[in-house]
Amino acid sequence: MLTLFQRDDCHLCDLALAVLAQARAPEFESVFIDEDAALEARYGTRVPVLRDEARGAELDWPFDAGRLAAWLQAAE
Repeated sequence: MLTLFQRDDCHLCDLALAVLAQARAPEFESVFIDEDAALEARYGTRVPVLRDEARGAELDWPFDAGRLAAWLQAAE
């Protein structure tokens, strides 16, 4: 399962969502960190961050469709 950590009103998060759509990424869950102190501490300066929960791997922004595809392929 993939999780995209993001914020409300975040233009970089919007760009990441566009890359995920362009790359036809598998289904993912969006988690907004704004109201969670623990997530804010972990991801506050890093969002957007895509996390593969199964392998514990994280892909920090910036990423493009090619980098995303390679990262996803490494999970297979």
